[in-house]
Amino acid sequence: MPTTSAEATPAPAPVAGTLPTLREQAERLLDRGVVPADTLAADALRAAAARLATNAPEGALLVVHPRLLPPSALTAHLTRTATVRRQDVERTGFVVVDMSDVDEFAPVPGLDVPDADVYAVAAPERGDHLTNWSPEEAVPEIAGRGRSPLTLAEGIHWVLQAPDVLERNLCFMTVGSRLRRPNGTYDARTPAIWISNGTGRDGAARRGAPKVGWCWWRNRHTWLGFASTAGRVAA
Repeated sequence: MPTTSAEATPAPAPVAGTLPTLREQAERLLDRGVVPADTLAADALRAAAARLATNAPEGALLVVHPRLLPPSALTAHLTRTATVRRQDVERTGFVVVDMSDVDEFAPVPGLDVPDADVYAVAAPERGDHLTNWSPEEAVPEIAGRGRSPLTLAEGIHWVLQAPDVLERNLCFMTVGSRLRRPNGTYDARTPAIWISNGTGRDGAARRGAPKVGWCWWRNRHTWLGFASTAGRVAA
């Protein structure tokens, strides 16, 4: 069983996932062709990163709003070097086949996502101290620390800029995004990003690849933390 809020361990020390400067992150997005010119002009992205560099804290993550870059488009730009049969191979990110509606997972009500084309996520944290908690248990714990859960788009941006944030047995969920049904209730699937084992429908060719998938709202996983942020800053 996870600890209660009163018994929870202190916030963890920084882990993998250290980020370059916001300007460098903008250049990485442009160099890799992540941001199509007809979606957001290169000059506009650079200007937004420059503005954010003056008021966002050091170590912040640059995010292009999902209305311009939805998770399905971002995921295809994820890469990871995997060792398969003693050889290093480059793997490309993918979305699991039973999440074709991935772009419909929207920020939950009350999340402070800026209404800006580009914004920054302050002090992203993988949430290793919350492994083996269910999303249902982790959400109030994150709020109790004065933090906000990452959305799926933010989590993918983080992996894109800092691929080492995904480690074997230490990956994360993005509970800031959920899918609301027409009747107003939430789908029990909760987005997560981890490393494929190449089994089942993933296929052996995807072993070691970054994977966008989901876990049940009330299930626990020893290898999934809960990514969060100290806050968001608009450009």
